[in-house]
Amino acid sequence: MTTAVLRPHAEEAFAEELAALAAADDRPRPARWNLSPWAVATYLLGGELPDGTVITPKYVGPRRIVEVAVTTLATDRALLLLGVPGTAKTWVSEHLAAAVAGDSTLLVQGTAGTAEEAIRYGWNYAQLLAHGPSRDALVPSPVMRAMGEGRIARIEELTRIPADVQDALITVLSEKTLPVPELNEEIQAVRGFNVIATANDRDRGVNELSSALRRRFNTVVLPLPAGVEEEVDIVARRVEQIGRSLDLPEAPRGAEEIRRVVTVFRELRDGVTADGRTKVKSPSGTLSTAEAISVVTNGLALAAHFGDGVLRPSDVAAGILGAVVRDPAADRVVFNEYLETVVRERDGWKDFYRACREVAH
Repeated sequence: MTTAVLRPHAEEAFAEELAALAAADDRPRPARWNLSPWAVATYLLGGELPDGTVITPKYVGPRRIVEVAVTTLATDRALLLLGVPGTAKTWVSEHLAAAVAGDSTLLVQGTAGTAEEAIRYGWNYAQLLAHGPSRDALVPSPVMRAMGEGRIARIEELTRIPADVQDALITVLSEKTLPVPELNEEIQAVRGFNVIATANDRDRGVNELSSALRRRFNTVVLPLPAGVEEEVDIVARRVEQIGRSLDLPEAPRGAEEIRRVVTVFRELRDGVTADGRTKVKSPSGTLSTAEAISVVTNGLALAAHFGDGVLRPSDVAAGILGAVVRDPAADRVVFNEYLETVVRERDGWKDFYRACREVAH
């Protein structure tokens, strides 16, 4: 049962919303799409259906970005979601696949050790040795399965995959076919097939995409949240979702601390205080929205198990320190300077300052 699963797939966690959208959706749908492009965008951005069903936002950001991403998947071009760490690339990728194809599990996780078999196909060596190359001995990759079933394949951290393995995608994306020379045949993609890849734009140069492969993608850049309110909303929503699965206290009880965490991360990330009056040094880490979500979630767990259930500065201070101080020497100086010049002087932040000072020394 999905209730026993720590993190259900998007198509399971939001099955009721997807079903309601499908029932209300009377717009044209591309081949093998579960929803129309309009309904897919509504699923991601949120809204209210004519029958009163509320669709919760999965992505908080510019509508046009989602519309371009959805439209790309309705064409023959693959989609590359690009952005700094923590800009919800994986989250958006999963929800796009769930809404379009009803299946977000055809996933290739990119690493330095990802082999070509993860994108093309492998072999069951017992079958191969016993009977030689055959369809029964073939082990399809998620990409091959998506091609044959007309679904969406997801490739995470594309730029971490070695360049020669990346290039195995070129024929798949340009010719929509995957040759299997050992069997003297090929797998042809059926309508509905496409690829969503994600990449961290701070990883440029690790295994940079070739110009031939980049041309096969339509690139959509996911920005960091534009304002404090937007980022606080994102963090609160995700913490609430995660907290429900972990039986943690409701996030609104710690709304003030969520705002403080987001404010600290934004100021250190931007190199200037929110009022624009004081410049601050930035640490080596990214201090992304995803890290803010992690800090608050961990703080709620501390409050639930070792406190009174209310999120307080002492619950988030250690998490903030861990996120900020990646380089023990340089980042600790940056954090201590920020505490003394900004946090210490801020009205209403004395308890937060004391909690952070306590863990920083």
